[in-house]
Amino acid sequence: MANMSKKKNEMPSQSPEIRRNNYDEVALGYTEEIAIDEATRCLNCVNMSCVSGCPVNIAIPHFIKKITENDFEGAYKIIADSSSLPAVCGRVCPQESQCEAKCVRGIKGDPVGIGRLERFVADRHNADIVEEIKQPVSNGHKVAVIGSGPSGLACAGDLAKMGYDVTVFEALHTAGGVLVYGIPEFRLPKSIVQKEIDNLKALGVKIETNMVIGKILSVDELFDDGFEAVFIGTGAGLPRFMGIPGENLCGVYSANEFLTRINLMKAYKDSSATPIMHAKNVAVVGGGNVAMDAARSALRLGAENVYIVYRRGESELPARAEEVEHAKEEGIIFRLLSNPVEILSDGNGNVSGIRCVKMGLGEPDESGRRKPVEIVGSEFNINVESVIMSIGTSPNPLIKSTTEGLDFSSRGGIITDENGLTSREGVFAGGDAVTGAATVILAMGAGKKAAAAIDKYIQSK
Repeated sequence: MANMSKKKNEMPSQSPEIRRNNYDEVALGYTEEIAIDEATRCLNCVNMSCVSGCPVNIAIPHFIKKITENDFEGAYKIIADSSSLPAVCGRVCPQESQCEAKCVRGIKGDPVGIGRLERFVADRHNADIVEEIKQPVSNGHKVAVIGSGPSGLACAGDLAKMGYDVTVFEALHTAGGVLVYGIPEFRLPKSIVQKEIDNLKALGVKIETNMVIGKILSVDELFDDGFEAVFIGTGAGLPRFMGIPGENLCGVYSANEFLTRINLMKAYKDSSATPIMHAKNVAVVGGGNVAMDAARSALRLGAENVYIVYRRGESELPARAEEVEHAKEEGIIFRLLSNPVEILSDGNGNVSGIRCVKMGLGEPDESGRRKPVEIVGSEFNINVESVIMSIGTSPNPLIKSTTEGLDFSSRGGIITDENGLTSREGVFAGGDAVTGAATVILAMGAGKKAAAAIDKYIQSK
């Protein structure tokens, strides 16, 4: 019988008082009982509007129906037909603006908790099933994938399943891209990412770390080594700054550096050799998911006061509502409608505060959001010892500076067609390297499209 409750089942979570002092995962996941109850809220619509909101087109009503039948492994197989990283996507994808935004149950109440159900199914599979992954029969063709983030992993996985000899080149010492260096352990346990990478290796994918393409090897040299196509999925790892006075002071971090030191280098552990400032008062400039991750990480490092400084209001915050809610519960202080104009010095090269101005909201800008307007004479200071800049990133310029024949946009992204083909024959690209910073699932969708296009390209030669 259908569950016609207007509210989705709550996600069990650690209490804020406990979780603000540890790096364990905040959301604990649905139990079997809760998952089945939530699954019965799905109406199994004939037109499946939710699928149109999924960048990789998972057959959502079909996998949810399997949950109601207690066929959890059947549900997993349906998801896995379309998604390479279901346990990851169930945790970090913005379902509220994608699949769940299209759910008809959301018209008169909460949409079905699609993301929470995807996570339940993936976690159940990972806990219960020991897979024997068989390598596909080789088709004799070689493809190089640059970058082991979501787009690169999705592309590599699909190509490997088709029989391609795939080598992934990763610049850092650990594979996973933004999944390991950008997203904190309390949102995405790294053991989950590692399992997905291990599955790719079992398919025959080779992963070479500490390989900076553009420095150690060029794209031209990859072709010389026998690779017939190259996929570029290098992400958007170049941080942006505001250009205000004081950004060169000791105690100022980009969110990329701050989170990389914590997530990849484990700077939060007492045994870590990676230095990072354990400031008592921290300001994070920005309002996206990365800003929330940085603020909540600073809190877990021992900060007493952590401020989110954002130039628009709460309704304009680009972060997921769930992440904002968790940040508030943990005690993060929101200084909205505020914009930094200077980072203050203590006279010895260290941060002593941040000077801001209050903002009002004017007419909508090109993004559709109301444009922030400075209120004259409204300056105020916040006393902090560290400032983390989280105002966006751009694609890494290394590929641009070392690779001929590629066209780039004015914002530094690689220009491709809808299938990921660049202006250079045999070179494809996808994910944040093309679009700029976006979501994990959109990057995966781009990687999957490119894999299909690479297959068509090689097989037609």
